[in-house]
Amino acid sequence: MAKLDARRVGAFLTDPGQTRVVLLHGDDPGLIRERAEALVRTVTAGDALRLVEVPRDAWRDAGLLAAEAASPPLTGGRCLVRVRDTGDGFTVSAKAALAGPGPGLVVLEAPELASRSKLRALLEPAPNAAVIACYRERGPELAGSIGRILGELGVSAEPAALDWLAQRLGEDRMLLRRELEKLALYVGAGGRVTPEDAVACVAEGSALDLEEALMAAMSGEVGTADRALDTAFAEGANAVQVVRAALRHVQRLHLAALAVAGGAAASAALEGLRPPVFFRHKPGFERALRLWRPEALETAGAALLEAERRTKTTGLPSVTVARNAVLGLARQAAARR
Repeated sequence: MAKLDARRVGAFLTDPGQTRVVLLHGDDPGLIRERAEALVRTVTAGDALRLVEVPRDAWRDAGLLAAEAASPPLTGGRCLVRVRDTGDGFTVSAKAALAGPGPGLVVLEAPELASRSKLRALLEPAPNAAVIACYRERGPELAGSIGRILGELGVSAEPAALDWLAQRLGEDRMLLRRELEKLALYVGAGGRVTPEDAVACVAEGSALDLEEALMAAMSGEVGTADRALDTAFAEGANAVQVVRAALRHVQRLHLAALAVAGGAAASAALEGLRPPVFFRHKPGFERALRLWRPEALETAGAALLEAERRTKTTGLPSVTVARNAVLGLARQAAARR
């Protein structure tokens, strides 16, 4: 089996078959933990006596994993031997577990494992091992996982809510699951998450205020943009975050403006953006599209790149640089109005 294709992971977690050793590695510790716990539920069926936790410093005992996997649980059935935060130190132990007797499954969690590690080199070609990469999900893949987790929690979600949550919650699986658990409680068992529910329950103030500032700025609403920036900075936004968010916003507008320049309607241009524009922001995007031509947005993007450089290399206060960059765009838009 060795390296497991992402499309097969879900089925494997519910039925690992005769696999002897599973290696979970990647840059998302939360996803590694989630998949390890799914295997624990599958193999032990909730029986604590069928779960063996091996400390990470037990690698010195080369035969420990094989011995634990071969030991029959007092209550019968298959046991699962779990090692958290492991590494190449367990290579010899994993080799013994592959060849050892007994039906037990060994699960190794290795968040910081290098691509050329000895452990991966051992397990990837082994027919009775499974190596599962746990990398941070993005875009549609992340939205799909959010929908699946919400389903496990007993609620569903509208597509627009899933898109917004995928943009908002980021890629840390542990944080994501905690926010989704909170959201599921908010809408109640059997409920359906709307975009309004997602915003009300999950949104952070500084990020929302920054979005409002950028929408206002590109529509020429200087005063509104200034006040929203004040609030965003007061609630924890930093200068580089503001400039980069403004650059992403301008780049998305530029893509839509190119579509409009090619003959598309503004609404169609917005529908073509990925990730999709949040429904509450569509009116602001359309207003901005009426004000900005593609070439002007290219110039705005270059100015924001320069502003980010200045936040890091000049003696000026970084907040001042970021504020001036955003309000400069707002004044340009106001002049176009």
